[in-house]
Amino acid sequence: MPELPDVEGFRHTLASCARGRRVERVEVADPGVLHGVTPQRLNRDLKGRRFAEPRRHGKWLIAPTDGPTVLLHFGMTGRLVCGAATDPPGRFERVALALDDGHRLGYEDQRKLRGIWLAATEADTDRILGEQGPDALTLSRADFDKRLEGRRGGIKSTLTDQSVVAGLGNLLSDEILWRARIHPRRPTSALTTDERRRLHTAMREVLRTSVRAEEIPARPSWLTGHRDDPDPHCPRCGHPLRRTRIAGRTSVWCPHCQPEAS
Repeated sequence: MPELPDVEGFRHTLASCARGRRVERVEVADPGVLHGVTPQRLNRDLKGRRFAEPRRHGKWLIAPTDGPTVLLHFGMTGRLVCGAATDPPGRFERVALALDDGHRLGYEDQRKLRGIWLAATEADTDRILGEQGPDALTLSRADFDKRLEGRRGGIKSTLTDQSVVAGLGNLLSDEILWRARIHPRRPTSALTTDERRRLHTAMREVLRTSVRAEEIPARPSWLTGHRDDPDPHCPRCGHPLRRTRIAGRTSVWCPHCQPEAS
């Protein structure tokens, strides 16, 4: 389930594979991942265009060319793969771009929950992105506090709301809350100054490490490294971890380190 660090890795893939390269053709194996654009138009509008420097905002990858801009969202199972034009397509490859240097840039996605958009103008890009909060990696402590002000509901729901903070998903939010010792259901409005400080510090630490790894690493010292164990225990205190659905997703936390009442 790609979150901010994974998409940052896809940005590196796109930059190293396609930046400065010209698109020779677009091959669409499954138009179900295209939004607001037909396979024919995608090929027509991108053919002959050169990719500029890509950027990321939250979970979105924004790939401008010297014409339109390609926007990619990876949903739950998407990824970006760079290979040789002679390589066989991946099992779940939905769209591929053949480049002028003999490389092939493939968008793969098993579940097809999101996909690819094409924007002709900056206004189109803003419309497609919708109401996105600031990117979590760039958020200062003061701005973080402002984003939490007046928010109702539990803190996990707030962190995973892309209009509040862009880029955090299920795994990142659980890891951040575990490090900050805050229960995922704790009301956002009830957070103390110290809790908000711990939360912001944990967010920066987790994101910096994850971005370097281009994924959320399943390290033995991380909650992420144990959440899928058959009998998961907290790597910090050794108590059994708990699982339940919070904010619509399976959440994992330590009831000893993250008590519900504080």
